[in-house]
Amino acid sequence: MVDLKSQYEKIKDQVNASIQEVLDTNTYINGPLVHQFQADLEKYLGVKHVIPCANGTDALQIAMMGLGLKPGDEVITADFTFAATVEVIALLQLTPVLVDVDVNNMNISLEGIRKAITPKTKAIVPVHLFGRAANMDAIMELAAAHNLYVIEDNAQAIGADYTSKDGSKKKVGTIGHVGATSFFPSKNLGCYGDGGAIFTNDDALAHKLRGIVNHGMYERYHHDVVGVNSRLDSIQAGILKAKLPHLDAYNKARQDAARQYSSLLSVSSNIWAPTLCDSCDCHVFHQYVIRILNGKRDGLLEHLQSKGIPCAIYYPIPLHSQKAYADARYKEEDFPVTNQLCKEVIALPMHTELDDEQIKFITDSVLEYV
Repeated sequence: MVDLKSQYEKIKDQVNASIQEVLDTNTYINGPLVHQFQADLEKYLGVKHVIPCANGTDALQIAMMGLGLKPGDEVITADFTFAATVEVIALLQLTPVLVDVDVNNMNISLEGIRKAITPKTKAIVPVHLFGRAANMDAIMELAAAHNLYVIEDNAQAIGADYTSKDGSKKKVGTIGHVGATSFFPSKNLGCYGDGGAIFTNDDALAHKLRGIVNHGMYERYHHDVVGVNSRLDSIQAGILKAKLPHLDAYNKARQDAARQYSSLLSVSSNIWAPTLCDSCDCHVFHQYVIRILNGKRDGLLEHLQSKGIPCAIYYPIPLHSQKAYADARYKEEDFPVTNQLCKEVIALPMHTELDDEQIKFITDSVLEYV
């Protein structure tokens, strides 16, 4: 699904030099490269504060801790996403409130959010799923009207732009009160292990988050807040620093591949393929996900695998149906789109090294089956 080896070969000198610098200086935790990468990412995103941490799941959890959410507070998020989004809500003994998604973009349903808001609601967590920006104008307006926090789950969309109604552009993850991302190796900006970061323009919140990621310390052995141990190590920071200047090119390569995929697949009425906006970069295609509309999705999965073509189902089971998150509050009729998507979606290979021949082989294989 991702060709990290070929990507590495093109930047190995920069990556190797960063790793060697850490080995030579023995600055493995919170070293200079961590601070340099932090500053570079702040500049790239146009955000005041980047707080590096150990992984994307921690980033979400720490963001919620920093906002002071309390057990029993309700947090609204999408039913159709990876479990980490709801996992951290449950870990903090908050109350997850799952809502359906929009069939056209697979992001959280605005109507679902409206219906789910109660006096106990304290936050909304939109997920920029598969790399496509959620409707942040509408979400921020809803949040302002009900005095709610917005925590952007930006694990799959780093580098995507969101164009507001007034024409202004911001990087996703920097629009809400706080954003969280993952640097898992397969991400658009990925390290060679685990890593994550939190973004905010709020000075006071940033200060609190910096303490939480480091055992609640601002001064060694002085624990001012309840914290965790979640730090981005220097080797991973060095790798990310080397890769960050290439992120826009990586995202463009993904968009070009997606454009070619969708053009070739559009000949079939049995396939829903994602569209690209010509006027903005609102989708950076962490995954290229299509929908098979004639009930042949599972057969297609086996067909592609038999040809040696990597493919995957993101996601096969709705969160409301998962044993860990099942709740009597949820009714199947509340999630028609999510239930439909779980039966139709399939992800095709998507990475920076795809070439025309590979894409043609993959799409021909899809079309011959469906």
